[in-house]
Amino acid sequence: MRRLSLSSRLALLFAACTAVVSLFAGVLFSRASEAHFIELDQQLLDGKLIGLRRALHDLQSSESEINLADELSRQADLSLRITGSDGTRWYDSSTRLPKELSRQPGLSTVSDEGTDYRVLNAPLYPEQPDSPHLTLLLDITHHQHFLQRMQRLIWLTVGLSALATALLGAWAARSGLLPLRRMSAVASGVSAHSLNARLPEENMPPELAEMAHNFNAMLGRLDDSFQRLSAFSADIAHELRTPLSNLLTHTQVTLTRPRPIEDYREALHSNLEELQWMAQLVNDMLYLAKADHGLLMPKCEPLELATEVDFLLDFFAPLAEDSQIGLSREGNALFKGDRNMLRRAFSNLLDNALRFTPPAGQIRVSIVDATDSVSLRIENTGDRISGTLLPRLFDRFYRADPARRKGTSEHAGLGLAITLSIVQAHGGEITCTSSEQWTSFIIQFNKCPK
Repeated sequence: MRRLSLSSRLALLFAACTAVVSLFAGVLFSRASEAHFIELDQQLLDGKLIGLRRALHDLQSSESEINLADELSRQADLSLRITGSDGTRWYDSSTRLPKELSRQPGLSTVSDEGTDYRVLNAPLYPEQPDSPHLTLLLDITHHQHFLQRMQRLIWLTVGLSALATALLGAWAARSGLLPLRRMSAVASGVSAHSLNARLPEENMPPELAEMAHNFNAMLGRLDDSFQRLSAFSADIAHELRTPLSNLLTHTQVTLTRPRPIEDYREALHSNLEELQWMAQLVNDMLYLAKADHGLLMPKCEPLELATEVDFLLDFFAPLAEDSQIGLSREGNALFKGDRNMLRRAFSNLLDNALRFTPPAGQIRVSIVDATDSVSLRIENTGDRISGTLLPRLFDRFYRADPARRKGTSEHAGLGLAITLSIVQAHGGEITCTSSEQWTSFIIQFNKCPK
C-alpha cells in the first residue's frame, strides 16, 4: 500500500480536526437547545399547574368545570388528565391521550403514536395525602422536529466542513510545502559533478530557513571534502609515480647486461632507499586515514613538556650545528597526553623549522602554563609566508611555496597534516603566523581533568 504524502496527511488532519470541532460544537448546541426547551416547558407547565389548581379548588362545583375549560382553552397543545388517589381515571381533556402514564411526580417526556409529550405529575391538593392527581401533557412534537432538523443540519455541516477543509488544507499544504519540493529538486540534482548547487535561503520561510542553511552548509562540506579527496588521490599518484619510475628504470638498466656482484648490491641498496621512502609514505597515509575516522586514541599520561622538547632538541642539535642554527627553549608545563604521539608532532615542527631556517638563524620553543590550558610555540627565523598560503599549510602533500621546501623526495608534505591530526586527537588547536623575520607555529592544549 502506497504511503500517503505529507500534503495528504495534513489535509486529512485538517479535515479530521474540523469535523471533530464542528461535531463537538453541534452537539453542545443541540444539548443546549434541548435543555432550553425543557426549561421553557417546565416554566409553562408550572404556571399552568397553578392556574389549574386555582380553577379546580372545588371539584363539586359547576364553576370549576367552567374555569377548567377556560384554562385549557388558552393553551391549544396542553392536555389534562385527572385521576383519583387510587389511580382511577376521572377526566381526560382529549381522547388522544396515552392510556397509561406514569404517576411519578416531576417532569418527564413520553412518546405515543408519533406524538411527543412533556408530562408533569403533581397532586391537586398538596397538603392532602389522598388528593386527586393531576397530569399535564404538553405536545412538544414541533420541538422534537426542530431538534431533529438541527441534528441533520449539524451532520451536514460537519460533512461539508470536513470536505471543504480537506480541499483547502490540501491546497494550503501543497503551497506551504513548495520550498520542500524545491529542496528535493536540488537534492535530486546533487552528484559528484554538481556539488555546487545551493538553496536560495532568502526566499525560505523562517521554519525552513535554518534547514536550508544547514543543507547548503552540508553541500559545502561535501564539496570541500570531495575536492580534497580528489586532490589527495592525485597527490598520492603523483608522489608514488616518481619513486616507482625510478625503481623500474634503475632495475631495467641494471638487468640490460651482466654486471659484477657489487653493482647488483649497489642497485639493491638504491632500490631499498626508494622502497623505504614509499613504505613511510604509505604508513603516513594510513596514519592520516585512522585520524580521519577517529581511530587515534591518545593516552593520558603525565608529561613534562620541557623534558620532551629538550629530548628532541638534543636529537636535532647536530643538524643545527652544521648550519650554525641556535636552538633554545624556555618555560615548562605539566600536561597529560601521549608521549609518542606528541614527540612525533613536535619533531615534525622542529624538522620543518630546521629545513626552512637560513644559516646562523634561530629556533625558539616557548612553553606557557596557564590555569586551564597549555600553549607551546615553535618559531624560527626565515622568509615570510604569504597570508594566502597560511590556511593551506596543513593540507596533505601541500608544498606550494618554493621558498619553504627543499624539493627532495624525502619530504612528501604530510608532516604538518600528521601534526594537525595529533593535536586535534588531544583536543587542541594549532595555528601558524608569519612576519618578515619570524614564523611561528602555536599549539594550544586544554588540560585533561584531574
